[in-house]
This record gives sequence, structure tokens and C-alpha cells, in this order.
Amino acid sequence: MECRSAAVSTLSWGLVVSGAAFLLRQTRRCGQYGRYAEPGGRCWPASPAWFLQEVPAFLVPLMLLLGFGEPGPATARSLLVWTFMLHYFYRSCIYSLLTRGRPVPLKIICSSIVFCSLNGFLQGHNLLHCAHLQHTWLTSARLSAGFLLFAVGLTINIHSDHILRNLRKPGEYVYRIPHGGMFELVSGANFFGEITEWCGFALAAWSFPAFAFAFFTICSIGPRAYHHHRDYKRRFVDYPRSRKAIIPFIL
Repeated sequence: MECRSAAVSTLSWGLVVSGAAFLLRQTRRCGQYGRYAEPGGRCWPASPAWFLQEVPAFLVPLMLLLGFGEPGPATARSLLVWTFMLHYFYRSCIYSLLTRGRPVPLKIICSSIVFCSLNGFLQGHNLLHCAHLQHTWLTSARLSAGFLLFAVGLTINIHSDHILRNLRKPGEYVYRIPHGGMFELVSGANFFGEITEWCGFALAAWSFPAFAFAFFTICSIGPRAYHHHRDYKRRFVDYPRSRKAIIPFIL
């Protein structure tokens, strides 16, 4: 398949523009799901909702990868695609089975399916058919640093999800103060982990689509961490005062 550069550019700029718009919107109102969902809307249980909305970002790159047969220099590019897919395998096939989260609004599920499908195509197609990785020591160092940062972020993300999940019994929708891991430093430890993941991925891929996705992630879940932080402080008078929202010791 030849590189669809126009589609790659359009989708990448779409991530940048929508990320900025999402950031501005969340300065006034947080995304309407989870604890901020409006009562009375049509919702699906959390487990099937998370599976359906996340799995396209795993399946679309997988189909692109299976149809990509060039040997040799494609190794690093294929590894980057597998790295991207790893996150969404966790989200769709593991997290979805374990989550004890609230039901997800149907409109959120539908919009997430569209987003994950388009972004899965963007990242997979760009890496497999458009990216040109030079075999230099700088490229190798950047790839290694990016993969390491991604692994650290994924570990934080999974551990933080584990902490949050164990705060509830099955069927409960109560909120308690999370402790342990990165939660000792920030209220949005799971968000911090995911942002770290995609910054590492962008560093390793070193492409406009990857940086656009990292920017979108920061704009979409960074403000959510701030809203969570504010909500925790309102709910609990004994909430740790030294804890920040999303960036340890800073913000």
C-alpha cells in the first residue's frame, strides 16, 4: 500500500485542532462520563463499553500489520505498531474485564469507536507505509528512550488502575481516597501514566501523527485529572494537601 500522505496530514491536524478545542471546552466543563455523567442518559455497562470503544485501535493496526509484508527495515516500524497496539490490547481485553467503573454513556462509546478506528489507522498506516527511520545511533538512542518511557508509563497506568479498582467492591460506585504508587504524588496517577506512555511513543516514532496523538492525549485527560483533583478535595476534608493534580510537585 502506498503512503496516503494527504489522509495522514488531515487526520494529524484533526488531532491537534480537536485536542485544542477539547482543552478549551474542559476549562468550563469536564467530559460527561464517569463521575461527571449526566443522570438519565442511555448507558452501557462498563465492561462491554470499554471493550467496544477501545478494540478498534487494536484491530485496525493489526489488520494493517498483517497486510504489511516488507522485510528488513520494517522491523523497527512494526515494533512501534506493536507498541501502540499493546496499550489497546490492555484496555480492550484486560482492563474491560476487570473494571468496576460506572456505566458509559452511549454517545461516548460511539464517539470513542470512531476516534479509535481513525487513530488506529493513522498511527498504523503512517508507521508502516509513510515513516522512514534512519539507521543511526541517534535514532537508536531515541527509540530506546521512547520505548523505556512508554514502558514506565504503561506500568504506572496499569498499577494505578489496580489501585482504583480495589477501592470498590463489585457493584459499588463510591469514591474513596486512593493511596499508593503515583497516587502519593498526583490525583490523576492513571492519567499521568497514559500521558507518559504516549509521550514515549511520540519520542520513539518521531512523527507528526504520534506527536499529534500525544498532544491530544494531554489536552483530553490532563484537564480531567485537574477536575478529579478538585472533586477529591471537595469530597474529602482530609485529602492530602501535598498531592498535585497531574504533574508531581508542580501542577
